[in-house]
Amino acid sequence: MKMKFKFLGGADMVGRMGMTMEGDGMTALVEYGLSPTKPPEFPLPAPHIDYAFLTHAHLDHCGMVPQVVGANRCDLFCTPLTAEIAELMMFDTLKIAKAENYVQPYTESDINRTMKAVVPMTYGDEIQINHVDVKMYDAGHIPGASMFAFEKDCTTIYSGDIHTEAQRLVGGAKPVDCTNLFIEGTYGGRNHPDRKQTEADFIAKIEEVIDRGGKVLIPCFAVGRTQEIMLLLKDLGYDMWFDGMGRSVLRLFLDYPEYIADVKALKAAKRRFNEVRGPTRKNAKDGEIIVTTGGMLDGGPVLGYLDHIRDDPKSAVLLVGYQAEDTNGRMLMEDGCIKIDGEVKKVQCELQKYDFSAHADHDQIVKFIKGCDPDNVIIMHSESREAFLPDLEDYNVILPETGKEFELDV
Repeated sequence: MKMKFKFLGGADMVGRMGMTMEGDGMTALVEYGLSPTKPPEFPLPAPHIDYAFLTHAHLDHCGMVPQVVGANRCDLFCTPLTAEIAELMMFDTLKIAKAENYVQPYTESDINRTMKAVVPMTYGDEIQINHVDVKMYDAGHIPGASMFAFEKDCTTIYSGDIHTEAQRLVGGAKPVDCTNLFIEGTYGGRNHPDRKQTEADFIAKIEEVIDRGGKVLIPCFAVGRTQEIMLLLKDLGYDMWFDGMGRSVLRLFLDYPEYIADVKALKAAKRRFNEVRGPTRKNAKDGEIIVTTGGMLDGGPVLGYLDHIRDDPKSAVLLVGYQAEDTNGRMLMEDGCIKIDGEVKKVQCELQKYDFSAHADHDQIVKFIKGCDPDNVIIMHSESREAFLPDLEDYNVILPETGKEFELDV
């Protein structure tokens, strides 16, 4: 059977992912996200959708799902953990839109209808839609993240975001034999430094800063990175605090232990850190280590903490995530400044960046592709897709363009 595929966003860039699959009398949507820029950027409008699939709950994959599922009242297939975290992200998107006077892409009612439309699946589960068998696999990346296998005459894998190496929080994705492989290429042409060395350097820097009398501020993404960093630091004997949406996400992770590599360790990390609750934020400012959202310094409690230490050269901001263009984090990296309450302020404390990516790097992606042994490789979610071509000469590589339809046998 032939099926038509079209990316509504995210084909040749990182952000606002969305893809339709049309054939056999149905149209399915795989992911529908937004880019959290200022203002947010959205994918192309979706057609009428019969079924929707969500790989994981990062905003660039889930952020626009209510606009489709709420309106079409179609089933949404994902892990129950992904659904619950996505709900947090969706309501936060509305909150930010209202606060910043941005366009509100959907309503609270759309979110509520979306949650009622969730059909929970977990790794190894299979369903059938319109004569197409669908199976879910573990994608690594973050807890609850999944890959979908669509099987009719052959197998088509949609990977979402993946990491093939185990992290403290989750294990790694394993290759699946298939004919068509849709694979992210975020790190095309780039490899991660050795993870153990990165962790050792990170901890050494923390110890150095605290020994000289400074405080350590670690801005983190709420979903995955906050908890990964807490696991890494849990055995240090410092006064440590965590703040922001990462607190709610951590509680959800503990509600779904089947998606966590070491639940006992995560519980220990939660006990070891002081959780900021309202009036305790002033105590956290006197702490030695603060792990808090937002990861790109554009909002959340991080700006209050940064304003508190920014004139102290003994203190340090340690960045552990991607800093997109036009974000406070990128401005801090490039200009040594930060915008707080509309005013650009100079930051005097030390700044360092560490690679704790939850994405597979170039060589890991190539190894994963070869393990799947597909005929067709469709590379998405990347601004450097051409970097893979020399390593994939034995495969038919497709570099899709947003808004342009293409066909595959499925």
